[in-house]
Amino acid sequence: GDRDELVELLAPGSHWWAAEFSTATHAARVSASSDNLGVFQITDDSLLLLGVVSPDAGVTQTLLTYDPPVRVLAFPLADGNTFTTTSAVSGTALGVFAAYTEQYVSVVDASGTLVTPFGETPALRVRTEMTRTSGLATLTSQRQFTFVAECFGIAAIVVSGAFETNVEFTPATEIRRLSP
Repeated sequence: GDRDELVELLAPGSHWWAAEFSTATHAARVSASSDNLGVFQITDDSLLLLGVVSPDAGVTQTLLTYDPPVRVLAFPLADGNTFTTTSAVSGTALGVFAAYTEQYVSVVDASGTLVTPFGETPALRVRTEMTRTSGLATLTSQRQFTFVAECFGIAAIVVSGAFETNVEFTPATEIRRLSP
């Protein structure tokens, strides 16, 4: 199932959703299985997820905002650091009103050498668990490992299936990594 995909960072510019996210610095696809874009802001101390949008406006558009924004990475990254965000998510998903809560708990839990087809690089591993709830009901949860390397930024991502309970999970539903 391996395939090459170009992952581009998009400037907010004149995209249909730009006015909703005035502090956005860029957007990028959130997964290989969806065309949706995460809208991000880079600050001196964080990489923040402001929202999720569909690439095109229309009747079935997605425009979800996070209040507060999700702290995806906390700078400077250091082994043992933890950071948590609980965010109210609201807007439209595929043209239908949506409102729920997402909690992200992240720990920089390992350091070492990341090996990708692009080469080897020192990296930190950020372990994140996301839990989505509506009222008292848990709608889904998911685990993710993000490997962050100096000069490259996010160099690899490994994503679990829904409701994964094992910290060191197998199998993964998606693996993205740098490749030449």
